[in-house]
Amino acid sequence: MGHLIDRYRVGVRRACHVVKQSRAAWYYKPREKDDGPLLRRIEEIAATRVRYGFWRIFVLLRREGWTDNHKRVYRLYCQAGLNLRRKRPRRRKAAAHRMERPVLTAPNQCWSMDFVADALFDGRRFRSLTIVDNFTKMSLAIEVDQKLKGEDVVATLERLRNEIGVPERIQADNGSEFISIAMDRWAYDHGVTMDFSRPGKPTDNPFIESFNGSFRDECLNIHWFLSLEDARRKIESWRLDYNHFRTHSSLGDIPPAEFAARFSPSTAAEFSSSDRS
Repeated sequence: MGHLIDRYRVGVRRACHVVKQSRAAWYYKPREKDDGPLLRRIEEIAATRVRYGFWRIFVLLRREGWTDNHKRVYRLYCQAGLNLRRKRPRRRKAAAHRMERPVLTAPNQCWSMDFVADALFDGRRFRSLTIVDNFTKMSLAIEVDQKLKGEDVVATLERLRNEIGVPERIQADNGSEFISIAMDRWAYDHGVTMDFSRPGKPTDNPFIESFNGSFRDECLNIHWFLSLEDARRKIESWRLDYNHFRTHSSLGDIPPAEFAARFSPSTAAEFSSSDRS
């Protein structure tokens, strides 16, 4: 266009007609969009949610009202150097051969529980008993102590029974705390089926393994615990955040508490009241 106008001394209308281009395209001046506010918000989210990846940050931005598409958000995400290295190994073919599980359709059909170990700032070890509802992905409890036995597991389950009821089935590994006499008696008295993983097959219980990975990645690995009380306070704060704020991809990128509310408002109210207590 510019060549025709300068070389042959023709007007813009004539030049546009020759090259079959609209005059609007010739006069259009691109306006650069300011990336600053969006970039700062991405960095703020990444600073407070240090283990959130791109897609989870993108979902949070959409929930806050940002309308930018994923390509622009990802460009700024990379520009800020926030790419997280993927540490999960590729699955082997053998991992595809798992035990079939019943399809879950409601809360309290199946819970999962396991232990996670960590240490205080001075090296003293402690354990966390994690319990998750497999359908809603709600973290029902994280019990923290230096020593947790079968009786402690039963006490935690009894507290949950009084707050939200008992599940039909509980998935767990073959740890001594889960196969104890106290645990067996509690399950028998309340009609709960204990579903134990096969030895050396953590993939038999993927829900709790996934939750424990997030728990360690987003809480245990980023906090210093000065005492057991400090650990309990910080872990409980993370649990509430996990239930009520952190989005979950398998639930349609909404928090577990919001999913429970959509499924059953009365059940969600029970979960919320147990969280507040």
